[in-house]
Amino acid sequence: MIERKKYLDALVKRKWNGRIKVVTGIRRSGKSTLLFEIFRNHLLEEGVPEQCIISMALDDDINERFRNPNELSSYVRKKISSPEQKYYVLIDEIQYAISKEELVQKDAPVKLYSVLNGFLHMKNIDVYVTGSNSKMLSKDISTEFRGRGDVVKVYPLSFAEFYSASNMDKIDAYNEYSMYGGMPYLFNLDSDEDKFNYLSELFEEIYFKDIEERYTIRHPGVLRELTSDLCSSIGSFTNASKIARTLQSTKNLKVDAETISTYLSYLTDSFLFSKSVRYDIKGKKYFEYPSKYYCMDVGLRNVRLGLRQQEETHIMENCVYNELIIRGYQVDVGVIPIVEKNSAGNRTQKNCEIDFIATKGNKKYYVQSALSMDDETKEKTELRPLKAVADSFKKIVVSKSYGKSWIDEDGILRINLIDFLIDENSLDR
Repeated sequence: MIERKKYLDALVKRKWNGRIKVVTGIRRSGKSTLLFEIFRNHLLEEGVPEQCIISMALDDDINERFRNPNELSSYVRKKISSPEQKYYVLIDEIQYAISKEELVQKDAPVKLYSVLNGFLHMKNIDVYVTGSNSKMLSKDISTEFRGRGDVVKVYPLSFAEFYSASNMDKIDAYNEYSMYGGMPYLFNLDSDEDKFNYLSELFEEIYFKDIEERYTIRHPGVLRELTSDLCSSIGSFTNASKIARTLQSTKNLKVDAETISTYLSYLTDSFLFSKSVRYDIKGKKYFEYPSKYYCMDVGLRNVRLGLRQQEETHIMENCVYNELIIRGYQVDVGVIPIVEKNSAGNRTQKNCEIDFIATKGNKKYYVQSALSMDDETKEKTELRPLKAVADSFKKIVVSKSYGKSWIDEDGILRINLIDFLIDENSLDR
């Protein structure tokens, strides 16, 4: 079993804090293993009696009747036989207890939330739930749980986790990771064919089915083509209108921008993709459109495209983005205007891009992702926007071509890609 120490520590830290612990993340990223095996083993090692750990997996058909919130509540309460004993309640894939009608009717009360709030009134139980849809869970925490919900976000394996479990050297581990990603179950598979088939089946048998069953999807073909389009345009600005035009011109699919926008929200709410918005560094303001979308697992991205579009630059950029997200940063795309003289000697202004602005609390980092910095023109292109930023926050270039890390004469940290991915504190060197 792969140790997910970061996530176990997060759960242990939150024990008996009087809140519902909501573990969210894309399906098959390891939430169930974290809760039902890693955390459960921790509780047993701490001396918690086995009968005091109440577990329920709602995605298992055998537990279908407990998808009714009233049945779930009755089951848990009947298991609590002693008011003096402390109990842990672990519920997996809690979104199965929310009906389609409750999901569609925005103002309709969700019965599940009243059940969970009822659990909070019981002083001898500590409740942990997992869910694979951000809209039904983490977005509702502040309103439905009245400040008594605590979110722990679980992601596919980071490169550091993957490398430590792989028995490979760093280069081979990165090559494997950048091809097939970090879904934990991949360690049970040996052949490339098995890995490809597993990731393909996740799309068809899990992700698409989940979305189609939870929402009214009138155009399942559009949902699939939209997913492929996002996978092929990693690192590029896009919006719903542009995607609608692309699908019409390349796939002859007539669909309006509103439908695309809705389907985009389904894909991000299911944690398949993460949206990064533009931030005007000089004007200090956000622009909602256009935005960039990154796949939350590069292996899913690659397999969705049949391993055909293996642009290493974009795959690396996606890996860097995911690593920043895993470390808890808000990640935006930076845009800064730069005035230069053209070949005729006239002053012109152009908007230059900084791949990522990573923000957490009072920390901010400007990060460029560059596969290679061996070319003088490429180096100038990557450094120009960083040098144009007037504030004192740290500037960083992550490149696969660097050897040992160093800080250049402009105060810009140059760091090797693998060193960045392995060391969680690499930005603070």
